[in-house]
Amino acid sequence: MPPVIVGRVGPLAGRRFPIGDAPFTFGRQAGSNVVIASRRASRFHAEVLRENGDYVLHDRGSRNGTQVNGKRVTSHVLQPGDLITIDDETFAFEPADGMETIADFSLPESMISGRTADTAPPPPVLNVTVTGGGPVGLAFALLLDHLMGPAVAVTIYDERWTKEGSRVVWKDLGQGNVRRQQVVTIQSRQFLGLPEYIQQELFTGDNYTEMWPAGPDSIRGCGPRNIRIRYIEDKLLDIANEKPGRITLIPERFVPDEHHESTARDHVLVICEGARSRTREFYKDKFGQADTSIYSVDGRHLQDIVLGLRVQSELTDPMIVLLTVAQNRFLLNALRGDGFLNMRLTDEEAREVVGIDPVKQVFTQCIASRPCVMSRDDYGDYHCATHHTLFLPSLVKGSALWRRVREGLEFMGVPEENLAAVTAFRLDMVQRPRFTARLYSPTSSSPGTYGFLLGDAANAIHFWPGRGLNSGLASAISLARTLGGAWQGLPFRDADFTRHEAAMSMLQYRHKSRAWNAMVTTDEQGRVHAIKELIGRSIEDAAAGGADREADTAAFMDRLRGIRDRLAPRIPGMPDDASLRTHLRRVNDETLHTMVASGPWDTVVMGGEEVDIDIFYRDDDPAAVPASGPSLTAGN
Repeated sequence: MPPVIVGRVGPLAGRRFPIGDAPFTFGRQAGSNVVIASRRASRFHAEVLRENGDYVLHDRGSRNGTQVNGKRVTSHVLQPGDLITIDDETFAFEPADGMETIADFSLPESMISGRTADTAPPPPVLNVTVTGGGPVGLAFALLLDHLMGPAVAVTIYDERWTKEGSRVVWKDLGQGNVRRQQVVTIQSRQFLGLPEYIQQELFTGDNYTEMWPAGPDSIRGCGPRNIRIRYIEDKLLDIANEKPGRITLIPERFVPDEHHESTARDHVLVICEGARSRTREFYKDKFGQADTSIYSVDGRHLQDIVLGLRVQSELTDPMIVLLTVAQNRFLLNALRGDGFLNMRLTDEEAREVVGIDPVKQVFTQCIASRPCVMSRDDYGDYHCATHHTLFLPSLVKGSALWRRVREGLEFMGVPEENLAAVTAFRLDMVQRPRFTARLYSPTSSSPGTYGFLLGDAANAIHFWPGRGLNSGLASAISLARTLGGAWQGLPFRDADFTRHEAAMSMLQYRHKSRAWNAMVTTDEQGRVHAIKELIGRSIEDAAAGGADREADTAAFMDRLRGIRDRLAPRIPGMPDDASLRTHLRRVNDETLHTMVASGPWDTVVMGGEEVDIDIFYRDDDPAAVPASGPSLTAGN
């Protein structure tokens, strides 16, 4: 077989590029044999030529140079194992394979008989089925297609889609699909792992903002970016529609027992259906039983209930960041003020989150259990179009919950008329024993099927620290690189997925430990308390006359100053003391007391080293390690 260039680090990790007698080029221009994603690479950066029986790498006057084994070169005779680095992408040179093929007697005889290194046909196409076409499922499919090209065929199922002519599109509200309007923060470590053409589609014009400061997950000089999740879903589905020969979109729910035979004929089943995945539950004996005890307090599995308020704030981004980080009652993640204000509820408040059918005069929990989105109608009520219910707290004049909602709006600079919709999230976490499982063993007529959990199906993470989609994208990047590198046309083995399983375990530990610290706090005696319980006690304390306005103002101002001092070098435009004091006068004594009692984000615990998926897909050579961005002391 001919020598190959193999991607080790970067978007092309796992891809194999055969070298022949013709010139072999690296560069940003589309016609290159290896298209480099980095804008620091030149359009025609380097090439490999066949010279006197050797393969010689030449740098073609590139702006930032070409390295081999950590040293800058202008030309270099390639040797087996040489590492070629262009900016932060690394490739290995593998010579022609003259070794004899060793039979693997664990495989069916029909799959190995007569095979030699010189006569083996090209590997068959890798058949992959994805259940769930949200951002994680679509990003995984597109990245795998980018890495493997015609060597992979991907089929994606999602019942939230429908056909519109020759294209597959998202269903609208009238078709029973409530689109997600939340704004999410994507770290550069994740979005830079996607192909450059996808990045260009996502981050154009005013479709995103850079609201939060750079941190340990910020690489290549790029900070986190805020973007609406609906926009991500629309763009990724549009791109997938452009690949009809490679990615098949099926607007139906994947039913695992009905698809048993087709799944057994596929090589890979990737489960991306979300935290309540039916497919994962169908194969629960394969993936193992989830453990709730690690996320429990006093033997009770802890759950947070959050009210999601679709709002338009009139505050600046610096003020929003400062007020959000300073307390644990309200979190506003927005795109130029437009986003969701998330309110952490006490257990007593959560019991008020109900709807009422005004015709039948019956109560329903559709907003809390589905969850449904109740949008503001022409009469100023919040109406569920699916179940024809109204949000009860907004109708009851004496509702304590609605009074506190209005106080939260005031705190975050949202006029009440700028509250467009209400929904709720019930959030808890479990520890999963594994994320990779052999679903079906190979037979003489089937290749054997491996199943993988990605996104919320693998790790449903409390959104308070803003890392759920980041964890999902990181898991998708890891699996795509693993499959791209491991596929040789033979049945997969557990050993092929050691790195991916390790990456998933690291993601679970890092992001869930961060999320857990957003749900609980520890007192001076070392006892763990749910933050929602501190909020409940502060409300009771204020009702009993225990709120001291002057003391609470002084304490909250001290906290705001400390956070502002840490963030000011990275976020210009922070408010001064006079502006903060004026703003705090807008909230009542109970709300201010609750802000103080809820505590600030524990950025020391939440900060620190991040999970770098690239460590599993780079060579041990230190020259291949890309530089990280600045550290984070506060923020998302």
